[in-house]
Amino acid sequence: MAKKRIAIIGGGITGLSAAFYLQKELQDNQIDAEFSLYEGSTKLGGKIDTDYSNGFVMELGPDSFLARKQSAAQLAKEVGLGDELVYNTSGKSYILHEGRLYPMPGGAIMGIPTQWGPFLGTKLFSPAGKARAAGDLFLPKVMKNGEDVSLGTFFRKRLGNEVVERLIEPLLSGIYAGNIDRLSLKATFPHFQQIEAKYGSLIVGMKSSIAKRESGTPKEKKGKPRGMFLSFKRGLQSLVDAVEQQLEEGTVKKNAKLTDLQKKEDKYILSFEDGTTDVVDYIVLATPHHNTHKVLEQYSFSKYLGEIPSTSVATIVLGFPKTAIKKDIDGSGFVVSKKTDYSITACTWTHRKWEHSTPPGYALLRGYVGRAGDDAIVSKSDEEIVEVVLKDLGKIMEINGKPEFYKVTRWKKAMPQYEVGHTTKLAEVNDGLKRDLPGVYIAGGSYKGIGIPDCIDQGKQAVTEIISQLKK
Repeated sequence: MAKKRIAIIGGGITGLSAAFYLQKELQDNQIDAEFSLYEGSTKLGGKIDTDYSNGFVMELGPDSFLARKQSAAQLAKEVGLGDELVYNTSGKSYILHEGRLYPMPGGAIMGIPTQWGPFLGTKLFSPAGKARAAGDLFLPKVMKNGEDVSLGTFFRKRLGNEVVERLIEPLLSGIYAGNIDRLSLKATFPHFQQIEAKYGSLIVGMKSSIAKRESGTPKEKKGKPRGMFLSFKRGLQSLVDAVEQQLEEGTVKKNAKLTDLQKKEDKYILSFEDGTTDVVDYIVLATPHHNTHKVLEQYSFSKYLGEIPSTSVATIVLGFPKTAIKKDIDGSGFVVSKKTDYSITACTWTHRKWEHSTPPGYALLRGYVGRAGDDAIVSKSDEEIVEVVLKDLGKIMEINGKPEFYKVTRWKKAMPQYEVGHTTKLAEVNDGLKRDLPGVYIAGGSYKGIGIPDCIDQGKQAVTEIISQLKK
């Protein structure tokens, strides 16, 4: 009987994780099957890209992952990077509103107040805005009968327009570069829906969740609290490299861009741009939704994959001597509310947030531009983008002179937008796959979470499905 073959298409963190866990499962279960990981470009890692110039550790894509989502740290430990994990320094973060920086109110989690003192004391909101937010304690539930609503609708009804526009919108749209009045609550933050269902109030529910979490963990020694995010001493690229090194020789094929997928009886024929082909039994399509749609468009169920909107963003890394920053604010950075005449959407004070990133005597800043409905700036030249970012930062930080270097990285149509109805439409796509292309799975940032741990989880889930089939 011929060996079963599995193809993983796409060498971003989703495909890499799928390859790593597939190899492990095949070995652990002594299953006689083989796999190949195909990547269309010359490097693995997808949006993860770390630059090591001049003694800096500069992230050109994502800069970290949430510590509470454990799959990324777990993968790191499995590939021998456990000792390389580092938490961000837990400095203050700020909101830029109407040209002024306001400290994030203490105890606010994703913008939801869990401590009354800091919330009532902040100058970010008017007395009327604070009173309206307190309405969350007694207002009726927004979500009914499992329907989906936008993040904007949900949070405005619970906490009022002012808290949403000045705090929640810049935080949440910063994650997805999206329009919160179109983004789906179910697809992005379903736990808020669950909290409302259980407690009837976000404030009560978040306070209860924190109390439960703290009662179940040993008390830490007094001192600075730990940061919420994790990275590596040598940057996120070190995770990509460590996983790649664990994969058996010959399993990774780069510069292998998939152009066609055909079903023939119970097999799949894959065709690549260089003219090579592969015949396989199972496929994990860990590519962005628009790429996946191209190879599946002959199937009507794939229509939604061609319709998921995406936003373009750019990251701008700027290196300065520390002496150039006349106002080096103590904190990790800020997000920008829409009611502010700035082009940047956020800024990370990287030299303060990540101590490993910057040589002594230097400051490293990272600005972001581009958001849903407003991403034309991403197409401008490097020089134009840098000029705009420097102008914005100069108003806040009093910067002397030009940066010693800068790096502009454009991510065209790279931020998928999970709009209202996303989970239902995605379920229909997966039903179509099971029916018409059994053994083909989709996974990645376009579907069930854009963070690194979310992508790892999706890669692992696809492997779980394949292994269960191989064991039959």
